[in-house]
Amino acid sequence: MSKRKGIFSLIALLAVTAFVIYTAIFGLGSDASGSMADINLGLDLRGGVSITYEAVEENPSQQSMEDTKDKLQDRVENYSTESQVYMEGSNRITIDIPGATDANEILKELGEPGTLIFCTDANDPEGTMVMDGNDIENAQGYMNSQTTDSNQRYIVQLTLTDEGQQKFADITGELAETSGVLYIVYDGEVVSAPRCEERIDSKNCEISGMSSLDEANKLASTIRIGALPVELRELRSSVVGARLGEEAVQTSLMAGAIGLVIIIVFMIVLYRMPGVAASIALLLYTGLIIVLLGAFNEEITLTLPGIAGIILSIGMAVDANVIIFTRIREEIGLGRTVNAAIKAGFSKALSAIIDGNVTTLIAAAVLYIVGSGTVRGFAQTLALGIVLSMITALFVTRALVNAFYALGMQSEKFYGKVVHKKTINFLGKKGLCFALSGIIIGVGIVAMIVNGVQGDALNYSLDFKGGTSTSVTFNENRTINELNDEVKPIVSQVTGDNDIQITPVQNSNEVNIKTRELTQEEREELYQKLADDFGVDQSLITYETIGATVSGEMQRSAVLSVIIAAIFMLIYVWFRFKDIKFASSAVAALLHDVLVVVAFYAVLRWSVGSTFIACMLTIVGYSINATIVIFDRIREHLRDNKDMELAELVNLSVSQTLSRSINTSLTTVIMVIVLYILGVESIREFALPLIVGIVAGTYSSVCLTSAMWYVMKKRFPGKKDSSPKKVEKKSARA
Repeated sequence: MSKRKGIFSLIALLAVTAFVIYTAIFGLGSDASGSMADINLGLDLRGGVSITYEAVEENPSQQSMEDTKDKLQDRVENYSTESQVYMEGSNRITIDIPGATDANEILKELGEPGTLIFCTDANDPEGTMVMDGNDIENAQGYMNSQTTDSNQRYIVQLTLTDEGQQKFADITGELAETSGVLYIVYDGEVVSAPRCEERIDSKNCEISGMSSLDEANKLASTIRIGALPVELRELRSSVVGARLGEEAVQTSLMAGAIGLVIIIVFMIVLYRMPGVAASIALLLYTGLIIVLLGAFNEEITLTLPGIAGIILSIGMAVDANVIIFTRIREEIGLGRTVNAAIKAGFSKALSAIIDGNVTTLIAAAVLYIVGSGTVRGFAQTLALGIVLSMITALFVTRALVNAFYALGMQSEKFYGKVVHKKTINFLGKKGLCFALSGIIIGVGIVAMIVNGVQGDALNYSLDFKGGTSTSVTFNENRTINELNDEVKPIVSQVTGDNDIQITPVQNSNEVNIKTRELTQEEREELYQKLADDFGVDQSLITYETIGATVSGEMQRSAVLSVIIAAIFMLIYVWFRFKDIKFASSAVAALLHDVLVVVAFYAVLRWSVGSTFIACMLTIVGYSINATIVIFDRIREHLRDNKDMELAELVNLSVSQTLSRSINTSLTTVIMVIVLYILGVESIREFALPLIVGIVAGTYSSVCLTSAMWYVMKKRFPGKKDSSPKKVEKKSARA
């Protein structure tokens, strides 16, 4: 690169970075689009709409209510993946939709729950019923762009259940013989009467003939809400404030900014001029994350788990730079010129960066497809961050480093060099490391068994167990910070724990306080204390027993998505490294890290809430990336140093990547530690297990994965791994 081109590249990249950061902070235009103010925050950070429905039937079955809740969960996720649906008592269901500001608009779009049937005679709906709402999975209104016929342009696409598909095939086959009509009846009123021209044996079918897209959407909404197992009526609706409050948002932003500054200083001090390049690229990356979150605010809702995904992706963005810069230093240490070292550093780091990011991207994709609720929100932010981190590390950082070199910074003192003189015998300590991990996991299992005998194996929070929701009307409006500082301690004194969620209802003095399930005596004590300390009218206090916000389906989908993600990561690593021993070792280490964190949850009785899922997912994404880097170095030495003893090769590979493992962990954990120090209580409950997970992931990558691969390699060498006996003896002594 010429000096003139270097100057141009540097100015252009600095200008783009400044523009992106300006946009992220202030936005563009009068509406400040693209700024952080545009980001769609979740119910915990900004608030939203809360709607409570009540069953029309006096005593609906528990199973019917659960089925209705699950179907509503699927539907409200169209508004936000972070929407929550949970039971209140035995016949009520509450929907919390983050980011929404108009309860009436949501009610209008969602529809009025009623009874939906399909029949062949409009005058005898019940007598000629052939299908009902349980046979419908979904309904969506569309504009068909493939036709110009106004009668066919606007359609409603129905998605049927397996049982519904068979019923629909049978009835459309009968009606097609006479071009008969299939009546769709909602609460006794015909809402559509499509004519059947042919037998339709498919899970998807279309209803045409609407005059506008609004008409198609209205019919689709009616069918969706009418397909619920239980007929519901609206009981109440309101706009609620943020659960964590403005303080949580401000402290998270402050923690992110402080953490970013510390990381930038760390990178510059440690890696000199390349560190400056990485810092500029990291600022560009952070700005792009904010701008894109604002641009996709209808698809992505940022909540606490989403913040976790961003933290992880920042760590991975730094990680890619650390891998590259470590390689450059090694190449300089081998005697290469700085220019040649820069080229070789980026080239040799490429495979590790791609494999590490792709495995995590696979996990994010599976989590989004299979998962639900907060799991999908986490996957969205993680995937977005991974893609941006790869772009900034592989292109922006490279362009900046080359520009600095072209501007005259060509001495190795600007880059540093590494000469590996001592190889640490990590394999010699493998027995101790295996034992230590076994003890920690074993203690966790014992703790869960003991806890299970006494109650719950883990300290499940309201999100998993449900509890009591108390509605209190204060004499004056109180902010969430005032409620947390003044009211929460009183509630905690009565309940005996800190697992309390306080949500103010906007434009009123009403506040919802969610706690573990309270006895009558505890309720009376709480009412009295609220009356004594705040002058609350006890006659206006109401309570309901509420179900878990993290549904059983969400828990199952989270576990299933992690299992499927692990399988796909195993397949990818197996394919890339041409050895299932690499893949199985990586997945085993991943499982180890999860079990270690669960052990801490069990022994220390940390609260297991919705952030628990996000924490586990973060650890899964982080652990596999660190392992890939070490395996990439082992793969390189297996190719280039075929005569080296296996034990020596493994120890050398781990030793050469040790600084990368430590430095990446430090930069990632810095962000989380600052978040823990500055964050509110709910954020601390999330940050602390994450710190444990990062440490566990680094430990397993350095001390366990390569050792497990080595043990399997020696025990199951395979056809191509036969080697001279003298090598076997030396390896054994190592």
